[in-house]
Amino acid sequence: MQQILIIGAGLIGAALAYRLAQAGAGVTVVEAQAQPAAQASGHSFGWINASYYLTPAHHRLRVAGIQAHHRLARDLGADLWDWQGCLWVEDAATLDQMAADLSHLAYDMQVLTQPQIAALAPALAHPPPRALYFAQEGAVDPAALTRALLAKAQAVGAKVLLNTPVLGLIQRGDTVCGVRIAGQEIAADQVIVAAGTGAAALLADVGLHLPMLHRPGVILATQTVPHRLAPILALNGQELRQDRQGRFWMPVAPHHQSDPAQTLPPDPQASVDAALAALNALFHGPPTLRAAKWAAAYRPVPGDGLPAIGPVAPGLWLAVLHSGVTLGPLVADVLTAEVLGAPAAPDLSPFRPARFWS
Repeated sequence: MQQILIIGAGLIGAALAYRLAQAGAGVTVVEAQAQPAAQASGHSFGWINASYYLTPAHHRLRVAGIQAHHRLARDLGADLWDWQGCLWVEDAATLDQMAADLSHLAYDMQVLTQPQIAALAPALAHPPPRALYFAQEGAVDPAALTRALLAKAQAVGAKVLLNTPVLGLIQRGDTVCGVRIAGQEIAADQVIVAAGTGAAALLADVGLHLPMLHRPGVILATQTVPHRLAPILALNGQELRQDRQGRFWMPVAPHHQSDPAQTLPPDPQASVDAALAALNALFHGPPTLRAAKWAAAYRPVPGDGLPAIGPVAPGLWLAVLHSGVTLGPLVADVLTAEVLGAPAAPDLSPFRPARFWS
């Protein structure tokens, strides 16, 4: 039995743990925080989509990511997911270009008129004249999904060590064969770094430089209110969804998925208040939405914005990317197969970490 050690108990690490343990590997997950999904996975908007993409290959990977979520839902039960579709609204020229680009990529979409938009989202105070609708897109609570995956992984033999920072990687010659934690070493046949923004420091321990973008963000959640919005809404760059409990979730910065800001707003509370004012203006009448909570987190984005998935040295693998929500289950599927000896998935070739140091 291969012994696989996974660094990081976010969504990607949890999905890998489940798929590897399910395939018969011995799995240990090591997480620095006291709880799983304590970093980016626990402070994510949760949108599963392929309408945001950087390259055609990236788009295809994200489409495959949506399909992987449906496969995972058949294993875990579908209750964690909401496939409510997405309304995407921009100015006329941008919308036309987006429609043309996605049509060329054969992505399933509809162009809705104002009456169709009003019927789909009747609580909107000012339905736009046109919108794109992506019926196949949805959302999930990434922290809840992470916990469910770890529970499934543990049920088939995986070990999860929380509050256990990795102090360094162990090498024998060129091969990585375990990790150092406080007071001991843990041996492994393969080590997978799924540590998000902490990945660069771990790779530096074996002389590899992984460039990472500095991408902080703020996500707010409102109090529970009666349901007013069925689809996810991406309105002129502002992303918004209402979950099944009735809470609205909203990134404070517009164009959150591609937001290039390198620092948090100087006054995050003022930014949250402004976002709430804009949110309340979207809908007819009461109730007025208030922030129940908000949190800042750093998105793990490799230097060129694209995922970094695959081998980095003998015995050492990397899975660092944004968006981990859309791609996490797919990464677990393809990397599990490769780590256990199957040929690499062809769709991964543009996203290999070696592009940063070859």
